[in-house]
Amino acid sequence: MWDEKYSNSQFIYGSSPNDFLRENVHHFVPEGKILCIAEGEGRNAVWLAELGFKVTAVDASEVGLAKGRALAKSKGVSVHWVHADLQDYNPGTKAWDGVVAIFAHLPPDLRSRVHADCVESLKMGGVLLLEAYTPEQLNFRTGGPTNVDWLMTPELLQNELQGLTFERLQKIEREIIEGIGHTGMGSVVQVIGRR
Repeated sequence: MWDEKYSNSQFIYGSSPNDFLRENVHHFVPEGKILCIAEGEGRNAVWLAELGFKVTAVDASEVGLAKGRALAKSKGVSVHWVHADLQDYNPGTKAWDGVVAIFAHLPPDLRSRVHADCVESLKMGGVLLLEAYTPEQLNFRTGGPTNVDWLMTPELLQNELQGLTFERLQKIEREIIEGIGHTGMGSVVQVIGRR
């Protein structure tokens, strides 16, 4: 499904970083090791690499990763690209200064395991930065999954991300202009959590 979606010549979610990430990148240790999960076409990973972070980007779509590699090359930066399904990917323990999960929507059983792995993979003091659509997003129809079980709430994330101290855990409505995939008002949950 994702290979087909990313085969479009355009960047489906644009080539610029997510606004929430851009506004909150200062929470990460400068030049730290950052893991971007479900990174798709690489827009966030490449931007972080441009800022001097040591970035690893994981996605199940080889087509998306190829577009990410091309974007990184055009910007003159290096990103470690990993082609893997999150079901099979082990991010390690206390390995990362930061983890980025931008619209990383997964089936509930896998999502809860991936979220627990993300917490475990952070070094002490490391930060998880996450933005995802809420069930209210179904009313907007401006992007994201159509299956309500794949959408997230603050309460769900507070439960799945145990072990973090939340500097931000909120649901808001905001305008999201990210390529042709996310365009218009949306309902999102935003997390900045520190281990």
